[in-house]
Formats: sequence, C-alpha cells, structure tokens
Amino acid sequence: MHNNLIITFTRNPELGKCKTRLAKTIGDEAALRVYKYLLKHTEQVIKQVDADKAVYYSVKIRENDLWDASVFQKHQQIGADLGIRMQNAFKNGFDNNYQKIVIVGSDLFHLHPQHIEDAFKALDNNDVVIGPAEDGGYYLLGMKTMHDSVFKNKNWGTETVFTDTISNLTDQKTHLLETLNDIDLYEDLEHIQPLQNIIKNND
Repeated sequence: MHNNLIITFTRNPELGKCKTRLAKTIGDEAALRVYKYLLKHTEQVIKQVDADKAVYYSVKIRENDLWDASVFQKHQQIGADLGIRMQNAFKNGFDNNYQKIVIVGSDLFHLHPQHIEDAFKALDNNDVVIGPAEDGGYYLLGMKTMHDSVFKNKNWGTETVFTDTISNLTDQKTHLLETLNDIDLYEDLEHIQPLQNIIKNND
C-alpha cells in the first residue's frame, strides 16, 4: 500500500446519460464516444502515477470494465451532491490511512501524469493543492488532512466553484497548478483534432 491515493469519479458511460451539454451540439452517440475516449485517457494517465488508485462510480460499481480491479479500488459515490460525494471519498481515504489524497476529473484531454505528480509534491509544503479549470471550477483537488468547508455551500457546475473554494482556504497554504480546460461544451473541443475525429467517427 502506498501513502498516496488518487481518486477519480466516473459516470457509467451510457447513451444519453453523459456529457449532456456537449450532446446538445453533437448528439448523444458522438458525446458518448467522446466521453469514452476521455475516460480511457484518464485511466491511462492515472495508471502511470506511482500511487494507489480508486474509482468512484456514480450509479453502480461495474466489474470487468475499463477500470482494472487489480489496479483500481472500486467504490460507490455516496451523497446528495458532488461536494458531499467528494467529502465522503476523501474521508474514506483518510480513514484508510492515506497521507495525501488527490481527486482528479475524468474529462480532461490535456491531463498528464505530471499534473498529478506535481500535486503530490506540492503537498509536501502546502496544505491544499488545486488545479483550476477554465470554466471556473477545478479539475484537481488535493489535501493531506480534511478541510470540510471546501465541500459545502457550493453551486457545483458553475463558474463560482473555484473562487468560493479558495475563499474557504484563506488560513491554509494553497498551491495552484496550471489551469486546464475540461470538456463540457463543443467550444471546449472544437480545436482538438483527436476529439473532432471521434465526433466524426474517424477513430
């Protein structure tokens, strides 16, 4: 067992139930192909980092899927909103004696192992590490003790999440990673050729 844990949340990739905002522009089938591509990319990135790994499913835990059970611990997300679900995932990790925990999004084309490695390294000298997203949220959150306030009283999925989170951490030493763009709308991927090929089913 490692001292560090990487968590990612995933929706089960089902037609019409993922990337719904993107689907309004490109259709449900293309949106599903994009989401599956991003999940595979996330899985490949996380696997390259030397830490324990956990995937939390939105609806039900799946066996024999993309997430190899010999590599990824499998859990169910628990909680009424995203904040409570993340809080419970962090709590579960700390209850299992992990010293540093990072949660990372599963819809980032430009995510690299270095982002996660830099986050763990930053926690040597910081209380919290955050990877801001261009839409006003964040794609990565890391901590070495629980800071419950960051999970509460947020309008999840809006442009205020990052600034509201930072305002909760004024008494903590916080490190920011580079800003990345998560893929929620067509504008997020219109200049990314591999994803354009996925939309056109040229993969």
